[in-house]
Amino acid sequence: MEFGLFVQGYVPAARAAADPEAEHKALIEETEYVIQADRSGFKYAWASEHHFLEEYSHLSANDVFLGYLAHATERIHLGSGIFNPLAPVNHPVKVAEKVAMLDHLSGGRFEFGSGRGAGSHEILGFMPGVTDMNHTKELWEETIAEFPKMWLQDEYVGFKGKHWELPPRKVLPKPYGKGHPPMWYAAGSPSSYAMAARKGLGVLGFSVQKVSDMEWVLESYKSAIREAEPVGAFVNDNVMVTSTAICAETHRKAVEIAVNGGLNYLQSLLFRYHDTFPRPDGIPEWPELLPDYTEEIIELLIAEELMICGDPDEVLRQCKRWEQAGADQLSFGLPVGVSREDTLTTIKLLGEHVIPKIDTDPVHRTTRFRQAAG
Repeated sequence: MEFGLFVQGYVPAARAAADPEAEHKALIEETEYVIQADRSGFKYAWASEHHFLEEYSHLSANDVFLGYLAHATERIHLGSGIFNPLAPVNHPVKVAEKVAMLDHLSGGRFEFGSGRGAGSHEILGFMPGVTDMNHTKELWEETIAEFPKMWLQDEYVGFKGKHWELPPRKVLPKPYGKGHPPMWYAAGSPSSYAMAARKGLGVLGFSVQKVSDMEWVLESYKSAIREAEPVGAFVNDNVMVTSTAICAETHRKAVEIAVNGGLNYLQSLLFRYHDTFPRPDGIPEWPELLPDYTEEIIELLIAEELMICGDPDEVLRQCKRWEQAGADQLSFGLPVGVSREDTLTTIKLLGEHVIPKIDTDPVHRTTRFRQAAG
């Protein structure tokens, strides 16, 4: 199992109220986290693309963010988690150009994750009047198979669809080296996992909450990927899942950090904006919040395998549970209201005590797929 980091530009109101430079500091700190993750042996870093989601995610121009990191890092693969390729949001040709450019700037380390947006507040900002949020599926389906053609054809043959069109043109630059970057899809339901697999796409499983969820994820994905008809040059047989992670020198310190991290507020914001996700029992509707997390709640979340938290030995055991469940990549959502110092400590401890004992392959899984196809 490989390891990644996920950043999204989280700027909670309490931080903004206390510091007029909170937004700036949050974004710059997240570049530090990715740079440290690169030094600590993480193989992937994913940066979100969200629009209009106050507090929850201020990382809208993730192509710019990732371009900076392409120069500031050496080995870690940099991924869009996601780029939104729907024509009313980003013209597909411009997305293809950004992906290829980032592939050059990173020396072939770019990972192309795509998706359809984060709920009605974001979608309706670009597509006012849409009454069915599933409308975005039609736009994405129409577009996704065109990207490899834009990258691999000397002159793209052009496209005329229901939602966008382009006459024959040379789409430049072409990706770096042979082939094209690995392709991923942000999936939120068993049917979406299977659909992505049939297209040969890796899955960014932001919806997976606990280890036991891996059973239906893998069943729907791994069975479908065996009969994939890839839209790209190769099959990216990969399921990435995310989890909150806090690692400290002692269990007590890790729990203390978690209690003070405002995890309940982030979770409340998630369901405020991701209103297309099924709302679990006990999650109140915004602006009502989940209650503050106590030590007892944190211990329960750890016991129920809903978060990774503890000293290095405990965190190693918790990560091995994800590996045993079959996850191809475990990506940690940081920061979650945790201080810069404690976040960097988590990354460093994971790099020193956890990653080397689980991920012993020096080559990225996606690199193998891409090289084999080239």
